[in-house]
Amino acid sequence: MRSNKKQLSMRKHVSFKLFLSLILLSLHANYLHQHVKALPLHTSSRWIVDENGTRVKLACVNWASHLETMVAEGLSKQPVDVISERIGIMGYNCVRFTWPLFLATNNSLSSLTVRKSLESLGLNESIAGIEVNNPCFLDYSLIQAFQVVVSSLANHKIMVILDNHISKPGWCCSSSDGNGFFGDKYFNPDLWIKGLSRMANMFVNTSHVVGMSLRNELRGPKQNISTWYRYMQEGAEAVHAANPNVIVILSGLEYDKDFSFIAKRPLNLTFSGKLVFEAHWYGFSDGIAWETGNSNEVCGKVVNTMMRKAGFLLEKGWPLFISEFGVDQRGGNVNDNRYLNCMFGVAAELDLDWALWTLVGSYYLREGVRGLDETYGLLNNDWGDTRSPNFSSRIKALQAPFQGPGLSRRRTYNVLFHPSTGLCVLRQSQVLLQTLKLGSCSKSEAWVYTTPQRILLKGTYYCIQASKIGMPVTLGILCNGNKSQWKKISESGMHLSSKFGAMCMDVSSSNTIITSLCKCLEKDNKCDPGSQWFKIINSTRDLLGLDNIALPTSSDGRINLPSENVEFHNERKSMIM
Repeated sequence: MRSNKKQLSMRKHVSFKLFLSLILLSLHANYLHQHVKALPLHTSSRWIVDENGTRVKLACVNWASHLETMVAEGLSKQPVDVISERIGIMGYNCVRFTWPLFLATNNSLSSLTVRKSLESLGLNESIAGIEVNNPCFLDYSLIQAFQVVVSSLANHKIMVILDNHISKPGWCCSSSDGNGFFGDKYFNPDLWIKGLSRMANMFVNTSHVVGMSLRNELRGPKQNISTWYRYMQEGAEAVHAANPNVIVILSGLEYDKDFSFIAKRPLNLTFSGKLVFEAHWYGFSDGIAWETGNSNEVCGKVVNTMMRKAGFLLEKGWPLFISEFGVDQRGGNVNDNRYLNCMFGVAAELDLDWALWTLVGSYYLREGVRGLDETYGLLNNDWGDTRSPNFSSRIKALQAPFQGPGLSRRRTYNVLFHPSTGLCVLRQSQVLLQTLKLGSCSKSEAWVYTTPQRILLKGTYYCIQASKIGMPVTLGILCNGNKSQWKKISESGMHLSSKFGAMCMDVSSSNTIITSLCKCLEKDNKCDPGSQWFKIINSTRDLLGLDNIALPTSSDGRINLPSENVEFHNERKSMIM
């Protein structure tokens, strides 16, 4: 009997934990969607905002529908509404939905039924899968099937960005595929503008279609700046005329990596408040530099290049949307893993809008291979679950905005973000000399990184202090000495080095914040500094960091400060008040 009671108790405990996790997932998704109430979107300086002027952070995933079948991938694996619902549950508020130009301009193609399209490519297994999961789709025309997927996303409150990925359906991209730049074999500018106008008008009454990306990854030998200005401006005007509700998203040159020319010559458009620029950022774009080079040096170099070619747009007051980034979700690619630590640090610091490549777990047909497994896919091969639970939990911190118009009335503070885990620095307890740990960024403390290189708990006299190598860092109030000073070092700028000794902030196996010897500062290509990378970022969103702060007081209620801390008290007085 006792054994049965114990088993029943355990089952109840497991059921409660499962129920609680589902509630938390739902709350997370609701939090991310709560600001998306007043569509359409527009821009305010570098931010994308809703009708009320409140920042809406694009936390998107790419869903491919531009390959030879011209059918949204995955419909043979799961019902379309199940896929749409899963996107929201995973915390993504947006889909960058790809389409080939010929879908909007070639009536003989777009009027093909889904069944005929798949039959023409010998994809009988995919037909059988759609018959099970989405039987009504088989008799839809290709353009109708595209519209139904958009409707499913909209019904689940997922925003949609329509991305003209390519002209001739197929895998993208190469410099010689005839789809790269205006005037290429399959890239007639007049036909392109016609297709953009048709697609924009098609969804003019679908409020959750919030943006149109004019063209993916311009590239190839015909690239030139003057032609870019001519046709990108014409395309932008055509889209805005057909559907003034959508934001208009422009890609750069060199596979969507270079906007440096914009610094000298802004666009000349008849409309305002609707223009966004998009860039792409992958680890493989740098060859094997992340695997063979020193990660600190590579990160510093790559980020400097990205800022010079695209990131400067934020400083100029233009929104920048990283519409493609991604990694091998299996987790074994050293190049990708090191790049992602660097990229996540920058994405948090700049609070970027972004779209992960890709939702797709497998393809009907890609580059001649049927049922190809997509190792960059967020979902697994059968689209039934995430490929990497670790990645999914890690990216949650970047799904919510840290700052922006209307987000909060709180003054700017700092968050200590740890890119390799996607977590932030929190207190372990509410007592003096308390230790620190990593935890959810939604519960992060509010820190202040001061000019004398101290890290203070905002609104208190507490500062982060170093001890001995391998020992936890603590919060204390004796903040004048070098134990309390933390300098940003290395080319990555993400090491926090204590002036008390040659040691850096680090994370133990139990996620406690400790100090260790600073690593990977020399030209060592085998060293991974990820555990020691912290990014100090600005935030204004509501957090729990200022709740229940216990200050040391005397019996009469006055704050006790040691005499050696008087100078520090004077420095902090204005911030505490």
